[in-house]
Amino acid sequence: MEMNACYTSFVAIGDSFTEGMSDLLPDGSYRGWADLLAARLAAREPGFRYANLAVRGKLIGQIAEDQAPAAAAMGADVVTLVGGLNDALRPKVDMGRVRGHLEEAVALLAPSCGRLVLMRSPGRNGPVMERFRPRMEELFGILEELAARHGALLVDLYGAPVLGDPRMWDVDRLHLTAEGHRRVAEAVWQSLGLPPEEDWRAALPPAVAPGWQVRRTEDLRFARQHLLPWIGRRLTGRSSGDGRPSKRPELLPYGASPPS
Repeated sequence: MEMNACYTSFVAIGDSFTEGMSDLLPDGSYRGWADLLAARLAAREPGFRYANLAVRGKLIGQIAEDQAPAAAAMGADVVTLVGGLNDALRPKVDMGRVRGHLEEAVALLAPSCGRLVLMRSPGRNGPVMERFRPRMEELFGILEELAARHGALLVDLYGAPVLGDPRMWDVDRLHLTAEGHRRVAEAVWQSLGLPPEEDWRAALPPAVAPGWQVRRTEDLRFARQHLLPWIGRRLTGRSSGDGRPSKRPELLPYGASPPS
């Protein structure tokens, strides 16, 4: 990878991870690693353009069908594709179909952009992670194969223990905090051959374990506010992203506001 490479445009596609949840801004919108990366790339290159087609809750089939063709048509220097984890976390999943959709999307995107970036997503340490770890690792094996076949970059967030630290995760236990997103932006930045600003893998300071009562209170709050609504959507076939537009659907100069 060429060091200090120049990139004039960036398109991000995917689900809530790329939309930026839960890196919440004062106005109620989400920022996230892709916006942070775009800001840093724009600071290096006048006229830099950025689009973010990601929508929370999307499955890989929806990403491949709706977002990948639009991203391919933009012909950007950098395209990031992160998807498939929402499929893997469902009660039932056909990993063969997940592979097929990923192959379709990567085959379309790789020749249309200067550099395609795939990721092994991070996972929060805990019982949910252990339950779904085999599926996640099967997904990551597929991504490794596709990256090698199509010459894409593969950023290994899953292999960084710090991103499994519960302190890197929001109270919903599904989305990274602002610090987590900042580290992901640095990881992708470095994978693109740009000079590192920090060690994004550096461990957090030792934590003081909360007491039993605090843990139980947090567990009950999590179940009531996040887990039960998530299960309800799964049972009724709904998604948190239903009817929601992409956060930045056009490839525009970084400082330009997307159409309302």
